[in-house]
Parts: sequence; C-alpha cells; structure tokens
Amino acid sequence: MASRDKLVLYTAHRCPWAHRVHIALNELGIPYEEELIDLDKPRTEAYLKINPRGLVPSLRFNDEIITESGIVSQFLADAYPSHLIPPSNTVEGALRRARVAFFVDAFFSKFQAHLQKFVFAKTDADAEAGLEAAVAGLVKEVEPLLADAKPFFGGAERLTLAEVLTGSFVVRIVSLLKAGVYPAALGKELASKAPNFNRWAQEVARHPSVTSIFDEDFIVKFTKTRIASNRSS
Repeated sequence: MASRDKLVLYTAHRCPWAHRVHIALNELGIPYEEELIDLDKPRTEAYLKINPRGLVPSLRFNDEIITESGIVSQFLADAYPSHLIPPSNTVEGALRRARVAFFVDAFFSKFQAHLQKFVFAKTDADAEAGLEAAVAGLVKEVEPLLADAKPFFGGAERLTLAEVLTGSFVVRIVSLLKAGVYPAALGKELASKAPNFNRWAQEVARHPSVTSIFDEDFIVKFTKTRIASNRSS
C-alpha cells in the first residue's frame, strides 16, 4: 500500500479490543490519525454516520470504513506486509495463518472467556469457578501451543499477529495479577502449570507496542470498581 494512504482510527484507550489495532499500527509503523470515542456517553450523530452500529474501534482507510478489531488488525497485516504474518499465497504462509488463528481462538475460547467470569461474577463462588475453568483451559489447550515461543509465537523474535490479537488482554492479566486484583494463587498456578504461557506473557506485557497506550493505574482502578459493583449487585 502507498504511503499516501489516509488512516483514521476511532478508538478508546481503555478498550482491550481497540488496543489490538494500536498494537498492529505500532508494529507496522504506519502514520495515522486518532479520534477518541467516549465509551461512557452515547455515540455522537457524527460518529453514527461513520459507523451506524456505533462500534469501537473503527478504521477509516482512505474512503472505506472497517470495523471489528480482529478484522481491522488482519486487514492492516494484509495491506502492509511485514513480520507480523507471511502472505497467504504460499502453502507455508497459509499454514502459518492457520496456526495463528487456532492459537488466538484457543486463547479466547478456552482461557480468556473463563477468566473474564472472575470480573463479571456476581458471587465469590462463581468467580472462583471461572478461575478454575480458565486455568484448566489454559493448561490443556493454550500451553502446548506456546512450547516454541522464543520469545513470541512460533519462535519469532518480534511480535506476530498472534500477539497483536492477544497482547492487549495479556498485559491486563499481568498487570491485574501484579496489583492483586486477581488472587496470588492464580499467578502461582500459571507459573507452575503453564510455564510456557507465563514466560510468553511476561515478554508480551512489556513490549513497547503493547504498552504504548496502556494506562496500568487506570485499568487496575477501573477493574477493581467493576468487580466491586458486580459483586454488590
């Protein structure tokens, strides 16, 4: 793609889904404009004209609007070939993409979905059950896929599309463990039962492309408030 492409990212820095696109853009080094969307207010009429569904993030690419963070991130990786993912026009490239897609699906469906239950649970018992299911899914489905992470997915020395699509959630996990939002027992289990994941997560969580818009203090405070509200409702 040409350097004259005009990119405008409609985003919210606290949103982990929007954060994915920032990671992709940082790794690709693409110039772009940013417009912040306040998630605590109704979408403006101007934004709804751009995106009738009001989704965040959205990317204006020249005269096109692209929505959904995974789709936007994949588009950027395809439009600007780089170290993130090889082109799919070879068998090797297609297989690599399949591996990344399988890993990302396992991360979210077998681990992150259960981990989120800790935050949104109404009772301590439900929160504990969510953590147990998250660890079980991580150990069985995700940990083996990171056996060759040195330090990033598939033995890469730089971030790949796998980290673009998971890194915003990984940095939150690491930060919330450090701040004591997640129980210390979870951190011990990750270290003992999922050493591949634990090592990989630490590398991802300190990478500049991942931390660039991440406000750790805000996210910790925001998550604590959300947990307290959910448990008291």
